[in-house]
Amino acid sequence: SQIIEENAPVMEKASIDEFYLDITGMDKFHGSYKWTRELVAKVTHETGLPLSFALSVNKTVSKIATGEGKPKGNLEIPQPQVQQFLNPLSIRKIPMVGDATFNLLSRIGIRNIQTLAEMPAKVLQEMIGQNGMELWKKANGIDNNPVEPYRERKSLSTEDTFHQDTTDTVFLRSVLCGMVEKLAYQLRSEGWLTSNVTVKIRYSNFDTETRQLTLAYTSADHTLTRAVLEVFDKLYQRRMSLRLVGVRFSKLVRGSYQINLFEDTQEMMSLYQAMDRIKNRFGANAVMRCSGAFIKPKAV
Repeated sequence: SQIIEENAPVMEKASIDEFYLDITGMDKFHGSYKWTRELVAKVTHETGLPLSFALSVNKTVSKIATGEGKPKGNLEIPQPQVQQFLNPLSIRKIPMVGDATFNLLSRIGIRNIQTLAEMPAKVLQEMIGQNGMELWKKANGIDNNPVEPYRERKSLSTEDTFHQDTTDTVFLRSVLCGMVEKLAYQLRSEGWLTSNVTVKIRYSNFDTETRQLTLAYTSADHTLTRAVLEVFDKLYQRRMSLRLVGVRFSKLVRGSYQINLFEDTQEMMSLYQAMDRIKNRFGANAVMRCSGAFIKPKAV
């Protein structure tokens, strides 16, 4: 990635081995395809790693074309050829189409991108919710998302300052559970795992304390909730009223959650997947655990 970053005008690191480059204007000087081939040759020469690439008008088409060009071909899809290139491909090739969306669309006969692209966008939105319009755009080769310069995410965090200071541990634990659930959903949505949880508390006299715990890489609510509550119980010892609590997940790495054979069940993993699908369609607050539903704290 260092070689690419040093040579490319704008680079976005999408994953450990996937990059988006904005080389707008390079065609006026070197030719975009020639420049990219020379960059790939340089990376391979200096690292020994093979690379595939595709050039096109936006990130979605370039990503799909990169997959279609593997392992030998390096494709260039100019604007006039975008729809012709996309049309015969399976809708599975669209990055945002997972198993649930594919099965839903497949049941009504939508299996290739051309059929999806020719659907009325409004109908698609009614079928699969707020992501329907975005999916329709991608099927039509439309993606206005810019290449974002790479910045590695260091942590995810949230905190809440209360209107009324409290010692109500039932309420405080409920708040923490809700925070964990939202952050864990964000972890999974962005493809992160965390190995460090930090709990922050601020007392009514503004004294602020934090404590952290290291654990095996995970993005599972139940594992993270258990860790956060354990840290909170050890941290909150003074029994003075609190005005703020917060949670931070750090030491992030890219990856998907792996089932712990000693603790997890397939039913638990299926539950996470189902809840995430509902949140993806209707918003992050569409469904939550009872333990994360905030209740009014007792007066102090």
